[in-house]
Amino acid sequence: MTRRDPRVPMNACGAAGGQRVDELLEQMREDIEIGLVPAEVFNDPSVHDRELRQVFGRCWVYIGHETEIPNPGDYHVRRIGEDPFIFVRDESGQVRVLLNSCRHRGSVICRVEAGNTSHFRCPYHAWTYKNDGSLVGVPARQHGYRQLDLSEWGLIAPAQVDSYHGLVFATLDPQAPPLADYLGKFRWYLDMQLALTEGGMEVIGEPHRWHVGADWKSGAENFTGDSSHTQMTHRSLLETGIAEEAAAGRPGKAHGLHINECDGHAISMRVLTSGEEPYLGYPKEVQALFEAGGLSEAQLDLVRRGVVHDGTVFPNLSFIHFSAKEDVERPATAFLSLRTWQPRGPGRMEVWSWVLAPREASAEFKRAAYRAAMSSFSPSGSFEQDDAVVWSGVARTAGTVVAELRGLKLNYQMGMPGMGTAEPLHDWPGPGTAWPSNAGESGLRTFHRRWLEQMTLPEADPDAASARDGEG
Repeated sequence: MTRRDPRVPMNACGAAGGQRVDELLEQMREDIEIGLVPAEVFNDPSVHDRELRQVFGRCWVYIGHETEIPNPGDYHVRRIGEDPFIFVRDESGQVRVLLNSCRHRGSVICRVEAGNTSHFRCPYHAWTYKNDGSLVGVPARQHGYRQLDLSEWGLIAPAQVDSYHGLVFATLDPQAPPLADYLGKFRWYLDMQLALTEGGMEVIGEPHRWHVGADWKSGAENFTGDSSHTQMTHRSLLETGIAEEAAAGRPGKAHGLHINECDGHAISMRVLTSGEEPYLGYPKEVQALFEAGGLSEAQLDLVRRGVVHDGTVFPNLSFIHFSAKEDVERPATAFLSLRTWQPRGPGRMEVWSWVLAPREASAEFKRAAYRAAMSSFSPSGSFEQDDAVVWSGVARTAGTVVAELRGLKLNYQMGMPGMGTAEPLHDWPGPGTAWPSNAGESGLRTFHRRWLEQMTLPEADPDAASARDGEG
């Protein structure tokens, strides 16, 4: 690695910052192969600036769930990276994703978070758009815009929008692969979360949102399978009985599985070691619906024995599927939580958390699932508060002078050959590589290898993008 000029600040942006990031990433190519990650990637302006372009500007990013906008005109304001978009169902029923910016002067046209409307009108000069993004109204058009072609001035949309089992994704990159290819082999594991029943999952209530003084990657990497933190970070939940021992992965109670190298995505599972069938904590009446979901026998087997499923779709969509207690006096209730780790500047993120349940489940079950999710994975949730404290410490360390001057490296070596005792399963029925252990960080290393690959891609070719657009 070329030594940097010590007179150039490590957090410098612009050309000097870009060169420093190049050097940092080049060194990381060697480091990640021995399980090391530079601390600075968790809190650096130049790294953050490149992430917005190389990661969030080119990957498929989760926007929302189709059940959030069931009716024509329903909309929510969402983000790709730090850019605001409107997630809306137009009058014909098609799901749209539109940049929340007027084409006239660029002012924000939608200033509330959610609602229902047939049109969006800019508060600056009253340019008016239908909810499909087309421009239909320009004041004083006959006097000042007689030759304006309205069809050329509709709201900007991402290069591609697609969905999978109700999850709506968008990408700003016209050269990105189709969504199905991007999700790749990981779809096998997503199906177990989203297609348990014939009707699939639906969102319950509004997503919760809150800011954390931590980098978005801390949340994303954790949900790929940081099983070893549970018994320490969440110890108080075990001691008070809020969390079950099996969910914590204590030896003898549950068998851990870390599945990585699924086209850049990863998942962690815990299954009981006994003959019990926990079904992720779902009650019998909901379990009875699973046979009609279309899962394979191998997938159903992992659901039957499953205690917890948690994973990350690169870059920033994570999920956790398990059961939690509303309080220690009540039984645990199963739920699926989707969460996105939204970048909001170096070393800062905004967490979004949705609660989902099978569509066919009773209203009573859905209410119980929502309460269980709120008590565990929400701004005031028992699990969530624990995680926020430790993740904030990572960002704080990453921004120190010591991290800069010493080139501080963080250790991701748990479970590597020579470190761990587990060997990959040769008879694993699903895609990817499965490690039968809680004592591993293979998913986290998968995440950072995928991040490094994305950060070092050659810049997009605008000519190729234009040619592809022309073909469409």
